[in-house]
Amino acid sequence: METLLPLAQKVADLLKSRGELIAIGESAGGGLVSAALIAQPGASAFFLGGTVIYTPQAGRAIRDRTTLNLKDLEPLTPAFAQELADGYRRQMQCDWTTSEMGAAGPAGSPYGPKPGTAVVAVSGPVSKARMVETGTDIRIDNMRAFGRAQLELLIECLEEAA
Repeated sequence: METLLPLAQKVADLLKSRGELIAIGESAGGGLVSAALIAQPGASAFFLGGTVIYTPQAGRAIRDRTTLNLKDLEPLTPAFAQELADGYRRQMQCDWTTSEMGAAGPAGSPYGPKPGTAVVAVSGPVSKARMVETGTDIRIDNMRAFGRAQLELLIECLEEAA
């Protein structure tokens, strides 16, 4: 998590300066982004909460399905991750949300992609989604890389919205 702290500080500074709120959705990253944001002083001023949804069963139980339109979307694609982020934003009624899902390794995803593959998305005044491919099957390295990609995309969107 330590490598994510400088990025999380930048996110915290941007959100606090604008009085905006965020909720974080994670999967293969295991909550590292939420932990890095909560570690920032004054986190309660911008951080609503986060979820780590690791299995489809948990997703069905936790997500408000009425806020999602996943029909005809393939899992582990930018379009799927974007819909998750957009639906989570509607559900949480906040300024920004993120989503992340992937295969940290050492095995690949049951949806097909190889280990080290993830998708990250941001929903807010600026919304974007992208694929992440690390080229490794080392689980903890991929978790950190997925968290870094999620925070970097969030910073990109926050700065573009400024």
